[in-house]
Amino acid sequence: MRPTLFCAVIALLCGLILLPVKSHAADHPPTGMGDGVAQVIRPLMERYGIPGMAVGIVVKGKDCVFDYGVQSTATGVPIGHDTLFEIGSISKIFTATLASYAHITGKLALSDRASQYLPSLQGSSFDKVSLLNLGTHTSGGLPLQVPEEIKNNDQLMAYFQSWKPTYTPGTFRTYSNPSIGMLGMIAAKSMHADFIELIERNLFPALGMRSTFLNVPSARTKHYAQGYTTHDVPVRMTPGVLWSEAYGIRTTSSDMLRFVKANMHMLNVDQKWQDAITATHTGYYRIGAMTQDLIWEQYHYPVELDQLLAGNSTKLIFESNPATELDPPVRPRGDVLINKTGSTSGFAAYVAFVPGKRIGIVLLANKSYPIDARVTAAFEILAHVAGTQPAALAAASSAVPTRCCLSAKPYPLR
Repeated sequence: MRPTLFCAVIALLCGLILLPVKSHAADHPPTGMGDGVAQVIRPLMERYGIPGMAVGIVVKGKDCVFDYGVQSTATGVPIGHDTLFEIGSISKIFTATLASYAHITGKLALSDRASQYLPSLQGSSFDKVSLLNLGTHTSGGLPLQVPEEIKNNDQLMAYFQSWKPTYTPGTFRTYSNPSIGMLGMIAAKSMHADFIELIERNLFPALGMRSTFLNVPSARTKHYAQGYTTHDVPVRMTPGVLWSEAYGIRTTSSDMLRFVKANMHMLNVDQKWQDAITATHTGYYRIGAMTQDLIWEQYHYPVELDQLLAGNSTKLIFESNPATELDPPVRPRGDVLINKTGSTSGFAAYVAFVPGKRIGIVLLANKSYPIDARVTAAFEILAHVAGTQPAALAAASSAVPTRCCLSAKPYPLR
């Protein structure tokens, strides 16, 4: 039976809308994939009142998307392969990738000081802050958000001119939108181009991400899911200062799976872009069990759920945490789990993958719900995919092989 037809059969059996992504055939597909995913996702949606979700899974080169619910409670349009979700701070990964590309191509060096590229900041504290500090949240205590009173880049530069670090750069990790935002500004400046144009006209096309946008085209707005706050108030992201660099991307589950596959060397990508992507997996700082890469966060694999929850906890988001520099930095490796969360007021996202196992997951939802719930759901599904089958999923096993599923605080928080 052909993979696409087989997926359709499984979708009917599981009561899901299942949309396979074009891929190779699998050698040894697991059983019960559709049931296993539903066993985790349906209770999650019910508990938090989530209108719609897309769950993408990739294993050894093949992938499937399981779509649940609706784009909007008002229209009842179902989630589909072309539904656009806000991914919040997962956008930071693309900014980091652009900066890595600028480094690979000699436009900048991550060891450079931020003030080298922003003349108005020369003589300020940014004379001692490196681009690597900006990309690892170790600048010395930049705030989580751009202060509300700042409405444009001139005001932002004035704020940066007077900013004083709380810590010596490189000694504490303080999660920050202005930090990655500044790195994005500098990367674009080093390449003598506009940041949005570089992302939309260079990076996305290089990865074959044809349904991923900073500015959603009018023709695609009908596919843009409606987001909902924790109190079920309809909301969508409002652009602000550094929005494009820190939290502005809208994308589909299929495109996000392409990005996951590119991070595991499973796509035919231009070598310089591939090198840039891989370089973002370099480990620079240790914070507890978590290793801080260039925005990505990684853990030795196999990893315990409590370690993932600790690394994605409010303590890591809202507080400054001591960071130990890794000297030399840890080169990209396969025996790690790499992850990132993303949130806006009305959307919630999570991405995780294990390069050495070539397994990965994407969770996209059009409602804000807790980070620990996303991490736990993804952990259980990945465990099932990897064959460890925790108790929550073991009972969901089915005799039907799902070949198409195998193979190869307000926004924006994380």
